[in-house]
Amino acid sequence: MSRYLLAFSYDGGSFHGYQIQPNATTVQSVLQDKLSLLLGSSLEIVGSSRTDAGVHAHQQFAHFDLPEGKKIKENWVFRLNRMLPDSLAVQGIYQVSDDFHARFAALSRTYEYRISPSKSPFNANYAYHFSVDLDVNAMNEAAALFFQHSDYQCFSKVKTDVATFNCTIMQASWARRGEELVFTIQGNRFLRGMVRAVVGTLLEVGQGRLNKTQLQVILDSKDRCKAGRAVPAHGLHLLEVEYPATIFDAKCAG
Repeated sequence: MSRYLLAFSYDGGSFHGYQIQPNATTVQSVLQDKLSLLLGSSLEIVGSSRTDAGVHAHQQFAHFDLPEGKKIKENWVFRLNRMLPDSLAVQGIYQVSDDFHARFAALSRTYEYRISPSKSPFNANYAYHFSVDLDVNAMNEAAALFFQHSDYQCFSKVKTDVATFNCTIMQASWARRGEELVFTIQGNRFLRGMVRAVVGTLLEVGQGRLNKTQLQVILDSKDRCKAGRAVPAHGLHLLEVEYPATIFDAKCAG
């Protein structure tokens, strides 16, 4: 057996999320089907992150195993991309150690949430149209609380099967990018629905409905009902999954 890491990206509006679901087109199901077709036998891929329906990924990874005697050919990326829909693209395939795990080996994930104050047909599927005036300084002051906090149960979807709600946040800030307002957050891991709930809660701060002290109370409560709403999925983008640089030394195709 040999293990490989697949680098890819996708437009989330074309899929019902990353993870395989019955009677639904997902990123995992499409990639597995096309890889299996290319290989001539079935295989399973294991992703670095599980994005919800509508969430976009500019950089995503998954590992898979090939049986002895099967090798990656240099033209596999080209052939895969010919087989995949326009909303899904592969950038490279790397050989990794047999104990490598795409999810657990990741050092961090970086997400970006985009808000557009004006309606546009050209970014309607990639930014949340939200035209309310916001206090960005207050939102950044509130977001700074995340650097001193670890338990994020208040931002997690309920009935989530996880061993811990602890996450380490390395970056959390709002910035103007042209007309758009963009929230960037980097962490070692994220809970189901966490980023969208964080953004929804910080929008409450920006509108003056919550202050920094009240946000701290919400964090300490561990109660999802006390936090803000989850903003729409289409404004969320998985920008980067970070691994040790040496992982990418053995590129097979791409």
